[in-house]
Amino acid sequence: MKKPVITFAFVALLAFICLCPDVVQAQGSTSAASAVTITPDAVKWNPLLPGIQISALAGDSSKPGPYTVRLKFADGARVAPHWHPEDESVTVIQGTFLAGMGEKYDAASLHEFPTGSFILMPKQMRHFAAARGETIVQLHGNGPFVINYVNPADDPSKSNK
Repeated sequence: MKKPVITFAFVALLAFICLCPDVVQAQGSTSAASAVTITPDAVKWNPLLPGIQISALAGDSSKPGPYTVRLKFADGARVAPHWHPEDESVTVIQGTFLAGMGEKYDAASLHEFPTGSFILMPKQMRHFAAARGETIVQLHGNGPFVINYVNPADDPSKSNK
């Protein structure tokens, strides 16, 4: 009696998978033909902010849609208070990432996030960051990735212009 029920359930599941492939597709992948694989030694770093480098791993963070980037912080590198128009997911890959919330940089309010930590910064949350030791974090979210500084004078892209 149980065998027909199990057979029916298996056939129903198989039909669902065949008829609805988008629903069961692996999270984060777009298709088998566009798999992205990067070993640590193949990561290419480019300057982003003083003491901080960026590497684009997947997607284009300057355009709408999903993206994944890594940031490499030199020891002591800091990011002034800022916010983003979209949620920002942060995973600490190496080192100690320091993050605080608020509109003013306050070293005393920084929280330590060691390797393996995860942070979800909701859109528009004012926050700031620093690194202890060389630190690598991975960011992912939906682009475009934009940094809006609480104090426009803190924006390094606007200096000397």
